[in-house]
Amino acid sequence: MADPAEPTRLRIATRASQLAVWQAEHVADLLRAARPGVEVELVRVTTEGDRRTDVPLSVIGGKGVFATEVQSAVLEGRAELAVHSGKDLPAVTGEGLHLAAVPRRGDPRDALVGAALDDLPEGAVVATGSIRRRAQLADLRPDLRFAELRGNMATRLAKAEHFDAIVVAAAALGRLGLEQHLTEVLPVERFIPQVAQGALVVECRAGEPELAALLQELEDATTRRAVDAERAFLAELGGDCTLPAGAHARVLDDGGLELRAVLAADVRGAVARTVERGDDPVDLGTRVARTLRAQLADR
Repeated sequence: MADPAEPTRLRIATRASQLAVWQAEHVADLLRAARPGVEVELVRVTTEGDRRTDVPLSVIGGKGVFATEVQSAVLEGRAELAVHSGKDLPAVTGEGLHLAAVPRRGDPRDALVGAALDDLPEGAVVATGSIRRRAQLADLRPDLRFAELRGNMATRLAKAEHFDAIVVAAAALGRLGLEQHLTEVLPVERFIPQVAQGALVVECRAGEPELAALLQELEDATTRRAVDAERAFLAELGGDCTLPAGAHARVLDDGGLELRAVLAADVRGAVARTVERGDDPVDLGTRVARTLRAQLADR
């Protein structure tokens, strides 16, 4: 028998892009599977990051440009929960919100469309708006040049023919059924992704235990531990998802964690990397951030 305190109708706040809607619908399907009687609908929100595609994210102000207005829909009562791409979410959870669930992660890796990294000609132009991606590409191939790339996935793919290659998240192409555009998926050992890339994060208002308990059924414990370590790394660096920093954690067979991370001084500045292990996600992420910051300070 259903708990009378348990919600029977849920509104999910999401960005309005095709990818964001796919992700919100995925969470809606998980909710319907967990609670067959629940009604789920989407509340589409256009964020500042969606509106201002003519300037780099770093110019807009990177923290939360794709998340703040979606979170506001929850805080203001227009939705009960929000679904975010983990990589777009600031590392520190906002006041009044609860990070309720992290479902099973998709592909965390970055990918190239147009040409493989080692096949790019000398002085090739690679389009990406990410400072993290540019810094790692420049470290691997100092000859490369870069161009800005913003917009939804359809817009990015349409612009790909104007460059030698573009960089996208492999999970985004997979979720939209566009895998045929992939030229090379970059292994995390060579090219470290954004914090929580490939993961979805579900938020609700703090102080709603019945809803939080329901959303907890969507949780994947392995993904949560990895994402917690990566987010702790970013939080120690200041919490901004536009920093030239990346991290990828995996849970080992013995239950411990391995965190691989990168931090760059600038696009063509010094690049520090490390791989460390630990048992506590927050301690490991914090320690790795401090290690990389110290490495850069010594250069």
